[in-house]
Formats: sequence, C-alpha cells, structure tokens
Amino acid sequence: MAVRKISIEARGQGLHEITGEVAAVVRDSGVREGLCTVFVQHTSASLTIQENADPSAKRDLENWLNRLVREDDPLYTHVHEGPDDMPSHIKAALTSTSLGVPVLEGRLALGTWQGIYLWEHRRRHGHRQVVVHVGE
Repeated sequence: MAVRKISIEARGQGLHEITGEVAAVVRDSGVREGLCTVFVQHTSASLTIQENADPSAKRDLENWLNRLVREDDPLYTHVHEGPDDMPSHIKAALTSTSLGVPVLEGRLALGTWQGIYLWEHRRRHGHRQVVVHVGE
C-alpha cells in the first residue's frame, strides 16, 4: 500500500495530463493487483479519464464545458475571487474530484487511448495537490 501527495503545476485553465505521475506512484508502491484512487484537494479543479491521443478531443471538452458554464452569469453572488471562481466551483461539481483505476500486473489498467487528467477550472497559473492511494 502507498499514499503519496503529488503537486501538479496547472498552467492555467484546461486539461493537464497526470498519467505519468500517478503511474509512478503505482510502480513505486509494489502493488501488483489492487486499486489506485486519485483525489484532488481543491474545489475549483477536478479529475477525469479521457482520450490522450488526439489533442482535439481535449480542446473540444474544454470548449464544451466553458460554453456550458459561462463566466458572465449575472446570477452569481460568489464573485470576490474573480469572474472565473464561481464557474470553477460549478465545473468541479459537475465533474469528479476522485477517480478509481484498477491496478493489474503492477500497472494502471487504463485503456489504450486513456489518460488521467487534472482539469483546472481557474484561468490562473498555480499548483494543485493530488493524493494518490494504491492498495491491494
């Protein structure tokens, strides 16, 4: 079993692939078969498993969510931290703050085109904390 906190540099709004960082925790854990749980410790970012082969899939997802949850909604009252703050909380609520991925033969059991992504919903640059737990 292993639990590790990793710091991810979010270079602004969008999907940031973290598959390599999570896979390293799995590899270092020594667990051959089990479950890897990934959890983001923030209310304005989320996690997702998505295609990692064609960058247009990533762009389409980002654009779609930005159209769904707009920054200029006059009904927002939580506006003190900037126009992207309340939309980032809504986006995090609509997506996932944790993921579970099986571990088989000491590796993440992701499909051929799947990658694990931190989905940063704020426009600013910063670091996000992600907790990775690998257990049998």
